[in-house]
Amino acid sequence: MEDWSKSIVEAIETTVSDMEKFFTDVTEELNEILNELTKISEEITDEVQNKILPELDEYINDIFEPIIDIYLDLDLEDEDEHFDPFVTYIQPTETEHPACRGCQHYHGQVYGGNLLVCGMHPMGAQAETCPDWEG
Repeated sequence: MEDWSKSIVEAIETTVSDMEKFFTDVTEELNEILNELTKISEEITDEVQNKILPELDEYINDIFEPIIDIYLDLDLEDEDEHFDPFVTYIQPTETEHPACRGCQHYHGQVYGGNLLVCGMHPMGAQAETCPDWEG
């Protein structure tokens, strides 16, 4: 019976030893894979930083520099002194905000789809004439 229990103990020790070797081998393989992935990611990062980004920057500059030059060369002094190409200006007419025609307080710019008529009457005067009108 002693031989039988020794055999079981030896089998368990062999199994534990084999499992330790297996996990050690797997850990080494995973470390090698991670090292390779790290090298590859560093190479990709270097490629992007040193080649792709400068080319992209040059490409974007080639596109936008002429547009900026044209914008800066525009003679905007003859037009409204508050010219902004991204804000829509609406003139008061006989049908839309007639009480505001010629008023120095009229703002008339659209922000986010909402017209700001003036600071005193953001939605426009409610009557046919405006009590705050100034020419």
